[in-house]
Amino acid sequence: MIDLKVAIIGATGYAGIELVRLLLRHPEAELTYLTSDSYTGQELAAVYPHLTGLLQSSLALSIHDDGVSTLKAIDVHTIAQCADVVFLSLPAGLSSALVPQLLEQGLRVIDLGGDHRIPADLYEAWYKKMPADAAIFRQAVYGLTEIARTKVAGATFISNPGCYTTAAQLAILPSLQAGWIDGRRIIIDAKSGVSGAGRGVGLGTHFSEINENFKAYKIGAHQHTPEIEYHLSLASGQDTCVTFAPHLVPMTRGILATSYLPLQSKACGQLTQEQIYETYQEFYQDSPFVRIRPIGQFPQTKEVYGTNYCDIGLYLDQRTKQLIAVSVIDNLVKGAAGQAVQNLNVMYGLDETTGLEMSPLYP
Repeated sequence: MIDLKVAIIGATGYAGIELVRLLLRHPEAELTYLTSDSYTGQELAAVYPHLTGLLQSSLALSIHDDGVSTLKAIDVHTIAQCADVVFLSLPAGLSSALVPQLLEQGLRVIDLGGDHRIPADLYEAWYKKMPADAAIFRQAVYGLTEIARTKVAGATFISNPGCYTTAAQLAILPSLQAGWIDGRRIIIDAKSGVSGAGRGVGLGTHFSEINENFKAYKIGAHQHTPEIEYHLSLASGQDTCVTFAPHLVPMTRGILATSYLPLQSKACGQLTQEQIYETYQEFYQDSPFVRIRPIGQFPQTKEVYGTNYCDIGLYLDQRTKQLIAVSVIDNLVKGAAGQAVQNLNVMYGLDETTGLEMSPLYP
């Protein structure tokens, strides 16, 4: 029986606390070390009272100051003595210095941040930060589980995909690999709940600003744009270029991405709705967390709320010569913590669904 001892660095952010929720119900995992940038020395239940009675009282939050001091404050030797695997749930730019130290200690690492998802030149251009070490980047396995399952198995270091990226790639990849669409003219129109912005307080997530409001943001500048392009290109062998328009909607959780996929001339008039449905079903037949909706049905964010599912609906528009793919995920689960736990399972040879089998919170 596998008994995994787990550390979470950055446990009090939204993705971190979602990791706690999922790992508490994981039959093979035990939380042994937690850090926080704001609540050092406190019990996690004092910060999040909904966890009262669910955690061992000795599991206090260890030091982790947000900034350069983080790297000096976190004792990787202590972590190595009490953990087998470390989840990093940190702001961009912080995990790249910690990962080499953790790997040197023989720990396995799953990074939920963006520091190791794309090459250095793209990272510098889009994140405006110093990139990770090139050798460590090459060691990272990009953990879109459904596509990289073989590489994830037995990996020592996984870079977990972004939330928008997960929703978009899972909807687009089967069509791109089938050669039906022009990967250079993809449009992705995506909407996210406010929790995607994290727990930090700011004007952009102030209740009075987002309530009864709906806005686009980071048009042409969102850091998930190069991630989507880079990994779609790698997985399909085609040059890919996307127009990505993210939006913020006044809900807590969820992403709905509508991808407009222009058909190649050879597919126009030849492709059928039934063929598309069957191809997607076959593509994801061994992927328990991807559900393809029957022809004519389209998913809603409520239908995956709190779960690791990605639901996809498809429409072939012969009039405009494009395929429209609608995908929904919970941004904190399949878009972050859930996919990280899914990768943990595959990494250690467990059933992929371990600790993640739950029905959506509906309504």
